Amino acid sequence: MQNQDSNYIIQVKNLSISFGDKQVLNNVSFNVKKGDTLGIVGESGSGKSLTSLAVMGLLSPAAKINPESEILFRLQDEMVDLLKLSPKELEKIRGNEMGMIFQEPMTSLNPSLRCGEQVEEAIKLHLKLPKSQLKKEVISLFEQVKLPNPERIYKAYPHELSGGQKQRVMIAMAISCKPKLLIADEPTTALDVTVQKATLDLLKELQEKNGMSMLFISHDLGVIANVCEEVLVMFRGDVVEQGNVATIFNNPKENYTKGLIACRPRLEERAKRLPTVKDFLTNPDYKTEEYTTEERKAFHEKIYHQTPILEVKNLKKYFYPSSFFGNSTIPNVKAVDNISFKVYPGETMGLVGESGSGKTTLSRTVLLLEKPTEGEIFFNGVDITTLKKEEVRKLRKEIQIIFQDPYSSLNPRQTVAQIITEPMQVHKIGKTKAERIETASILLEKVGLSAQDLEKYPHEFSGGQRQRIGIARALALNPKFIICDESVSALDVSVQAQVLNLLNDLKSEFGFTYIFISHDLAVVKYMSDQLLVMQHGEMKELNDADEVYSNPSTSYTKELIEAIPKL
Repeated sequence: MQNQDSNYIIQVKNLSISFGDKQVLNNVSFNVKKGDTLGIVGESGSGKSLTSLAVMGLLSPAAKINPESEILFRLQDEMVDLLKLSPKELEKIRGNEMGMIFQEPMTSLNPSLRCGEQVEEAIKLHLKLPKSQLKKEVISLFEQVKLPNPERIYKAYPHELSGGQKQRVMIAMAISCKPKLLIADEPTTALDVTVQKATLDLLKELQEKNGMSMLFISHDLGVIANVCEEVLVMFRGDVVEQGNVATIFNNPKENYTKGLIACRPRLEERAKRLPTVKDFLTNPDYKTEEYTTEERKAFHEKIYHQTPILEVKNLKKYFYPSSFFGNSTIPNVKAVDNISFKVYPGETMGLVGESGSGKTTLSRTVLLLEKPTEGEIFFNGVDITTLKKEEVRKLRKEIQIIFQDPYSSLNPRQTVAQIITEPMQVHKIGKTKAERIETASILLEKVGLSAQDLEKYPHEFSGGQRQRIGIARALALNPKFIICDESVSALDVSVQAQVLNLLNDLKSEFGFTYIFISHDLAVVKYMSDQLLVMQHGEMKELNDADEVYSNPSTSYTKELIEAIPKL
């Protein structure tokens, strides 16, 4: 057996896991060759992360592994079953022979410890290095993961770093003991396309340099296609299909895999509706209907012959450093720097750029959640920067926002009924509580949930369902204008497709106007009529969305487009 398996770093055989009476992972088997990368792909709840936690020996005590399951890992020249090792023996392997990068760098680093100390701690556990050598080792790791100014980052706390920098600190920690196997669980989900591309390139470079094998988990098939040799497709705890990446992505056999591939917006064309996994499970021959050039032209002629609903003129939002002697008159951040644009009724204007480009500050300034430093914002012909407090409060009813994170934007102590009816009560919509509850139940049906969900709490819903509750809350005030701030970036591709379809359906039904913000150019291009590209607070270009993709006028936009992972 040893000779036969000499190519493998890990072999998982018939891995089955139950919680109570419910089996959630069913006979999962796969091998990872030395120096290779196996991708595991599937929606939330498919069992991807559970599989990786089982390999690392980090399952919760409530999880029961079937006695016939095996996780064989190569130690020296023999395959050892990790499921038969004691917690103490596993501890020696974890971090030393196997490293793991977790999905969320914001929550995986200790906010009260400096970054250098955290990586030192990981090294101390496994390598017997003298204290004098520890700092040098950490600085060397920070250089390997291409962190700018490693000395500064060594002393910095996590909150002082960008998302991409935090993720690099996590990678430095994971590779600190030169593991044979690196498990990367959604390591680029929260990152911009350009930072994501740099992170993936870095992982491939480190893999070649250290001869590492990788287990790469993602719901983004484009990322898997760019990083992995083999792929394992999972659905509800089962392996649906597995094999060579090119073979499976070019000729998927299973309807589930076909659905996963199809529901990502395609850059070359514009579908009328995004297909979902469900469409392919119910109809294997599902075909997507495309907009013709004539249809798009007719729509634009109708839209752009109107008066703009929103006109922003020379808008600036600067932040000034404060000190003991009062505020400085020299800005240290020009978050929005002299930006002008018009948005027309029934249109979606896309706003795209990396983190720190000023997208969210621009939207917050348009909403008057940030006071503009300079410039004018006309909404329905009125300069809203001159309004009094009471008039701004009335305006809130007209312009609503759907937030990025469906987990933190809903109050966990409120029922769905309270979440949706509270803004109605504030703005005196509906004469009685019963009337408001009736409206809330109609809105839930509109967003694909049911009136039975009114008495539930946010924790009882999936991420996609929570985002629908956020949308229902925004609709409760019957607004004319909605800002969607990264409102699908935390969702799986299939749930994302459902939410994007829903936003477009609501736009057709109620005549909404959207500003749609995202760092995902494929999603923004699909949703938008015109597209505004931002970098460092400045407008790089503003044009028809299809035109921006086909003929970008700046090198920055070209970089953004080239960084999109393609299947």
